Amino acid sequence: MTAQVIHNRHKQKREDSNAAHLILRRLFKGYKGGFAIRLWDNSILNIGNGLSAFTLTIHSSSVLRDLVLFSDPIRLAEAYFDGVVEVSGDFNAAMGLRYYLENLKLPFQDKISLVLRAISLGNHKTKSRIKTKKLSNAVRQNDVESIAFHYDVSNEFYKLWLDERMVYSCAYFETPEQELEAAQCNKLDYVCRKLRLQKDESYLDIGCGWGALVCWAAKHYGVRAHGITLSRNQFEYASEEVKRQGLEDKVTIEMRNYRDLLLEPAYDKVSSIGMFEHVGLKNLPGYFSIVRQVLKPGGLFLNHGITSDEPDWNRGTSTQFINSHVFPDGELDIVSNIQRRMEDACFEIFDVESLRPHYAFTLRHWVSRLDAKSEEIIRLVGERTYRIWRLYMTGSALQFEQGATGIYQILAVRKENGFPNLPLTRRDLYTSKN
Repeated sequence: MTAQVIHNRHKQKREDSNAAHLILRRLFKGYKGGFAIRLWDNSILNIGNGLSAFTLTIHSSSVLRDLVLFSDPIRLAEAYFDGVVEVSGDFNAAMGLRYYLENLKLPFQDKISLVLRAISLGNHKTKSRIKTKKLSNAVRQNDVESIAFHYDVSNEFYKLWLDERMVYSCAYFETPEQELEAAQCNKLDYVCRKLRLQKDESYLDIGCGWGALVCWAAKHYGVRAHGITLSRNQFEYASEEVKRQGLEDKVTIEMRNYRDLLLEPAYDKVSSIGMFEHVGLKNLPGYFSIVRQVLKPGGLFLNHGITSDEPDWNRGTSTQFINSHVFPDGELDIVSNIQRRMEDACFEIFDVESLRPHYAFTLRHWVSRLDAKSEEIIRLVGERTYRIWRLYMTGSALQFEQGATGIYQILAVRKENGFPNLPLTRRDLYTSKN
């Protein structure tokens, strides 16, 4: 290689670096706050005003092309998953880039100029340590595949950051400072109290997870509990947990789709905790109809699930990200639409409670535990999976904190003539037996 060729290459790298800085200054001209960008050549650009809350390290010029051409937060997130982008510093502050890019509107002439500059950049790239095998973006139509995609990462993975009972749903905090273990016990008992579980009643938990709720209900309230799940990992774990606690005469666990339940009134009480989000909005009428049919007249149904602040699960950054990388079949709706569908299925609604702050606290605990065990998690499932979950749960916490996402417990009764068998006040809900 001649000296002239080497000189020309160095010159081109300097020109590309200058062009990259110009592109980034224009893209983030309106950014409120401050952060730093480190490029593939180790040059650093400070964005905004004040101290840098975080540093975004960009290992490939392709990231700049995507930012200019698409301004798509999902592409930036995927670059982070693949190790083409790194984040150090305040991860919560970095999540604010999503909203900035979503609202970025460049004048036509500016965009054309930036596109031309971005296209002219050379293919600069430093090596990522992350394997770039991507998860399928196709939304699964088969229920079992959809559940396995999310819940069958491995039981060991969930054990590293869930509480000791493996409860993967919103906890119930007495104070913001309460520990997660205690708050999850609060939630299990609160659900049982809301259902007014009584000894020897028949109780069905649809989407029973790793079995914590059915075991709690049988042990502390003496019910005959039946849990169903579509996850093989959850089924095996929950079955072993029933044996470990010596509850074989009280609790049964089954791998079964709710659609395959025997349609006769066999249960006094039914719960669905963090499950109906997987059903799909078009399937909710059928889902609630099945729940009604398996309940005895006057039986109670507690539906605990996440809601959106916008109706009908419209296509957007959050919906695309969740369906592509976390819940292939997940769909949310506003709480009033959920209640209407329950009423259409002949349920009478008796109690509706928002637990939004509780889920924000829960997610912050999960993220903290995930980060604390990051090295073990990466060894177990790989860094890409760790990054997906880190970003997903941090983003979800922010959504709950800002009110863009909600969560409600809806207590409903299968209609019959007369008054339901419920206390006239809520006083019993706030007196734990355990």
